[in-house]
Amino acid sequence: MENRRPHLAPRRSPRRVVTAVLAAAAVALVPACSAESTTADASGDTVLAALPKAVPEALAPFYGQRPAWRTCEGAGKEEFQCATLKAPLDYDDPAAGTLDLALSRKKATGPGSRLGSLLVNPGGPGGSAIGYLQSYAALGYPAPVRARYDMVAVDPRGVADSEPVTCLDGPAMDAHTATDTTPDTPAERRALVSAFQKYGKGCQADAGKTLGHVSTIESARDLDLARSALGDKKLTYVGASYGTFLGATYAGLYPHRVGRLVLDGAMDPTLDARRLNLEQTAGFDTAFTAFAEDCARRKDCPLGTGGPTSAGRNLTAFFDELDADPLPTGQGRALTESLATMGVVAALYDEAGWPQLRTALTSAVKDRDGNALLALSDLYHERDADGGYQNLMSANAAVNCLDLPPAFADPDEVEAALPEFRKASPVFGEGFAWSALNCAQWPTPATSGPHRIEASGAAPIVVVGTTRDPATPYRWAEGLASQLDSATLLTYDGDGHTAFGRGSDCVDTAINTYLLEGTPPDDGTRC
Repeated sequence: MENRRPHLAPRRSPRRVVTAVLAAAAVALVPACSAESTTADASGDTVLAALPKAVPEALAPFYGQRPAWRTCEGAGKEEFQCATLKAPLDYDDPAAGTLDLALSRKKATGPGSRLGSLLVNPGGPGGSAIGYLQSYAALGYPAPVRARYDMVAVDPRGVADSEPVTCLDGPAMDAHTATDTTPDTPAERRALVSAFQKYGKGCQADAGKTLGHVSTIESARDLDLARSALGDKKLTYVGASYGTFLGATYAGLYPHRVGRLVLDGAMDPTLDARRLNLEQTAGFDTAFTAFAEDCARRKDCPLGTGGPTSAGRNLTAFFDELDADPLPTGQGRALTESLATMGVVAALYDEAGWPQLRTALTSAVKDRDGNALLALSDLYHERDADGGYQNLMSANAAVNCLDLPPAFADPDEVEAALPEFRKASPVFGEGFAWSALNCAQWPTPATSGPHRIEASGAAPIVVVGTTRDPATPYRWAEGLASQLDSATLLTYDGDGHTAFGRGSDCVDTAINTYLLEGTPPDDGTRC
């Protein structure tokens, strides 16, 4: 699938949720690392190796940059500054060309002494860090944090304002997102494979050589260029969802430059693509169960009042109906099974989206009007009212398919895995499994594989996990915290994706104290 990203207030709307992590079924959520940067430990496990402390001579010009800050363009952005940095297209061959990285910041407001720069990343991969900064972080992070840090964002390479990868135009994306991801016949399987092939070819035609250089490890090295350009000796960073993998990768490469790192909604880099997709499938099943239990307590629940199992059967039956006969939406676009599935998934990222999901399902199931579910799906895919798309989905695929070998090589492998995926989620399993086939058709081979990140010698790092997180299951936070030598695990017992800024005073106080004073919570703290 995919990943998602931010939030704008302590409790998030589906729109904001759909910007904090993309996960599971249209593009696999996966991490990355180049083979040259890994080594084997005594047990034979692959471990991300730290880079030399000294800056290589060939990279010295990149590290010597200082941003030429200017006021950002656009209404409401007068308090923000924007700039660009040059980064090598290929860190192994810095003379082979460059690309432009977009930065934005809002300077510390005071009072109190300035602590440096706080970089933020909302996840994805493909989420715009600058969009997240300007719409939420620089306005909604706690006032004491904003008072003492310059709030900074760098759009990762291939994302948003940093030379974005765009695979298909609006009409072609409409067709792609509506493609049947639960094929029942050989012809439907061929159509799905063809759609993935067309998508990959579109990315290659648009991005060219850049498509092979948008890996997480390269984006982590870009973060170090930004740290240097900002004049900070160490990196202070808050990453959500996929942003935790980016931050952990930075720590693994530059443990000596780790300042205060918060990794919220953590990913486990030791998992391969198939395992990631399977565990994320189970995560969304857990989220659906929680939604269904809540829905069943309401007489007007569109999935009935019989509980999660009954609700799951009813939703599956509804999806089957759409597979045969999509619903009208009044927009000239029909609500297909795949679009309806993404609409439901979008609202499951956060329990704040449950009321909107109930309303959308009522309109679709009872009133035979697919417009509200289609709107949720469009939010997930970042489609605007004019039919254009942000590059989230394109960048998500480009990074994921470069970061790990594909979950499945061909349709036969998917067929063999269907029982396991259906067991993980009777509602979503089949669609998520078939969607994980996308990287098999990718034009650029993966540059990495599963690996441990230990970051030996790094300052304390705070890893945050939510017990019923659908997109980054809690076990992943446990896994990452157990790998990082200096990690402390902060647990939020609750629903939804990520924990910081979602209404828990316990979580927020622990993270704020760490960012402002450098004191991490005790390992194993639960909120």
